[in-house]
Amino acid sequence: MTAVQLNAEVLRAINDISDDETLMNKVLKYIKKLTAKKEDPTLMTKEEFFAKIERAEQQYARGEYTTQLPGESVSDMLKRCGYEV
Repeated sequence: MTAVQLNAEVLRAINDISDDETLMNKVLKYIKKLTAKKEDPTLMTKEEFFAKIERAEQQYARGEYTTQLPGESVSDMLKRCGYEV
């Protein structure tokens, strides 16, 4: 079923119960639950960001860094360093 067909089917089903306030409230609550945006785990505060930069600068000063080899892709470098790509 295409998105257009699904949309039409959903609207028909909602139309069938549109006069029942209780059912419409349940539908609305469920739709809001389905579409609730999940928090992005990569978001960080300004303080967390600058702390991460500070740690990276300290690692660099200690010589703890990896360079990309000639002809190596970023994905290959990350795999070499043990990251799953």
